Amino acid sequence: MGVQVTDLQFLRDQLLLRRGKLQSASHNHTASGELAQAETANLVQLLEQVDKALDRLELGRYGICEVCQGEVETERLLADPLTRVCLECLRPAEARALERDLELAASIQMGLLPKQDLSAGGWNVSYHYDPAGAVSGDYCDVVTHGPDLYFMLGDVSGKGVAASMLMANLHAMFRALVPSGLPLHELLERANRIFCESTLPTQYATLICGKAKQDGEVEISNSGHLAPLHVSSSEIKQLESSTVPVGLFSDQKFAPMKISLSTGDILVLYTDGVTESLSPDGAEYGVDRLSRIIAECQARSSSGLVQHCISDVLAFRASAQKTDDQTLMVLRFDPNGVAI
Repeated sequence: MGVQVTDLQFLRDQLLLRRGKLQSASHNHTASGELAQAETANLVQLLEQVDKALDRLELGRYGICEVCQGEVETERLLADPLTRVCLECLRPAEARALERDLELAASIQMGLLPKQDLSAGGWNVSYHYDPAGAVSGDYCDVVTHGPDLYFMLGDVSGKGVAASMLMANLHAMFRALVPSGLPLHELLERANRIFCESTLPTQYATLICGKAKQDGEVEISNSGHLAPLHVSSSEIKQLESSTVPVGLFSDQKFAPMKISLSTGDILVLYTDGVTESLSPDGAEYGVDRLSRIIAECQARSSSGLVQHCISDVLAFRASAQKTDDQTLMVLRFDPNGVAI
């Protein structure tokens, strides 16, 4: 599909910005000696590469692989505007370097995930997080602040490394904002403004953000994400309240809904990689099947419920390829402290 117009404008601005910084560095470079000469040569080389990239933009050749004439992946251009070849045309040494970078990115991302099987404030939380590739665009976090438990689950736009960078951005914002003690709607409004100001116009995230209290009251906001499930002893219902995704409008307002959970009640949050999993014959897993599986084993611990649901998804998919990141989070209200 090629590089979008908004991405091209952003990349042009980035190249011009970097050109200005390179020129400034070159003019201010006054050191002498072999090391200084090497640094000067590097600055000149980078400046030439930036000028060539700007020329390709003007000629309409930017983002076209210099080897096969195919399209260079947009997320790679966003990460490095000087990229000139597509993934398939990388030299062996370049491919190995990229593989090492992806391994490092994956390691960093896994390190951002919350503690597994967390128990705090009368709540037991377990989750499953499974990237489709080396890194994921799904966002999953649980943060305690005083007696309250904050939980976030979302899906950022795009795929691969670019999406994983947005995921890390969300993680950093909420980890910084939760300790402020802001009301949930203000916390979301501030996070949304920061996200808007630090991303491209085409980048956004669907997001569920909630605050769970020790008495079972939950304040929850859904920004364009799939409806979470409230599982009680008598029914399983979807919490449909939703606004637009975060990152679309900087002045967006949020109005979280409040629900009260009884002992043993469960909240289930998930990304579309779970419910849109396909069987070998092309059938979709769907929220109805997920609800039936939950109903069969809702007496299990939160970790047991997660394991049972994911096992059913895997059995349904069988030999079909996994095409999207999969995240599932279960929060069980258990003030009596039964094992998670």
